[in-house]
Amino acid sequence: MNPAQEFLRRAAEKSADLAHRQIIRKNMDHYEARLAVGMARFADWESAREQCAAIRQQAIEHLDEYLIEFEKNVKGHGGQVFWAENSEEARGYVTALARERGVKRVVKSKSMVTEEIHLTSALEQEGCEVLESDLGEYIVQLRNEPPYHIVTPAIHLTRKDVFETFREKLPNVTHDDPAYLVSVARRVMREAFFSAEMGITGANFLVADVGMVAITTNEGNARLGTALPRIHVVVTGIEKVIPRLTDLAVLWPTLASAATGQSLSAYNTLIGGPRREGEVDGPEEFHVVLVDNGRSELLGDPEQREVLRCIRCGACLNNCPVYRQVGGHTYGTTYQGPIGSVLTPHLRGAEFDHLAFASSLCGACTSGCPVKIDLHRHLLQNRRNAVERSSGSAWERTGFRVWQWVMRSPRRFASVGRLIRSLGRCANRVGVDPLREWTKHRSPLDLPKKSFRQMWRDGDV
Repeated sequence: MNPAQEFLRRAAEKSADLAHRQIIRKNMDHYEARLAVGMARFADWESAREQCAAIRQQAIEHLDEYLIEFEKNVKGHGGQVFWAENSEEARGYVTALARERGVKRVVKSKSMVTEEIHLTSALEQEGCEVLESDLGEYIVQLRNEPPYHIVTPAIHLTRKDVFETFREKLPNVTHDDPAYLVSVARRVMREAFFSAEMGITGANFLVADVGMVAITTNEGNARLGTALPRIHVVVTGIEKVIPRLTDLAVLWPTLASAATGQSLSAYNTLIGGPRREGEVDGPEEFHVVLVDNGRSELLGDPEQREVLRCIRCGACLNNCPVYRQVGGHTYGTTYQGPIGSVLTPHLRGAEFDHLAFASSLCGACTSGCPVKIDLHRHLLQNRRNAVERSSGSAWERTGFRVWQWVMRSPRRFASVGRLIRSLGRCANRVGVDPLREWTKHRSPLDLPKKSFRQMWRDGDV
């Protein structure tokens, strides 16, 4: 089953699951309410969005310069930088490093790029034990599932689901009190933090002028994962760079408000290299893996390069009516929702062109984006690109040519309308659907007895 067929199967299944839809809606409504509170903290939310968009656009337009500046400064701090053209190169660098340094245990902070390049399975094939340290990621890891949401990986699960997962996978789990379940996970993770030889994180931002990595969490897991293991590896997309340290003054609170409705995330950490003389914690080695994996190709498209401004806040998912109905796993991709539907065809190719059609084009994603990406316009552009890449069937091509010819003349339009209504009624009487190739993925048309013009003349409207 190809990705498009699998999407349709999963979408039909999830949209019919009323319990699932209720869970998602409840959690999304909670985020929506908190977002309103977060926005209200700003003197001018729209000005903050415009400033964030300008910062990110400046970085994208001069990406090569800022990345080189970032690399230079990281190396000046004693760190190492590796440029990975694709997923294979990125995985190869990290697995080779783990093999050469004798790493047996790895702790990971939540990172969508490591999900994108399938790093965990590659490390496990090298004999490493890999533990997700973000609570939501840890829960879905125990369930052998991918994240359901960019920010909240376990948003689709109830307290009972988490309890059943812990009871099945962990010893001596006795009840479902949330604080108790968190304490169970904390004990597992604390032991891992102190025994791991390598900590892997993503990056929310790469600050070019100081050569530092900015990481945002609400649990503090990233700080432990970078301070205690002897090797810290940052795996991040090349688009995460920003020009200046001062840019974080607006980016950090805007990210927090758009993602979770907070004034500021609980932990905002800047890391600039390995442990220095006199410091009591921090890694002995600091590596940054800059992943391209199709981003340069998108950068080369002036029409759509602004998509790279995304700061992975998840606001577009929270606002999307389609995501609320079908959920994250239906997309079959690392990045779900509107941003995933725009980005994935550029990163993974034409087999994911169908995602651009998984949208109502209501514009809620665009209005909620804190860096003002025109997401619904890019969805339309991806639809156009998909049509251009796909020749379609001969019948479909012929049908659209006929439609174009008919629509250019009011008389032809009226005449063909009468003909179609007559033929449609005949087909319905004999139980034949001449448009079955079209309607098997679309709702059938209920043909009216009269045209709109006739209804208008008769006073029916």
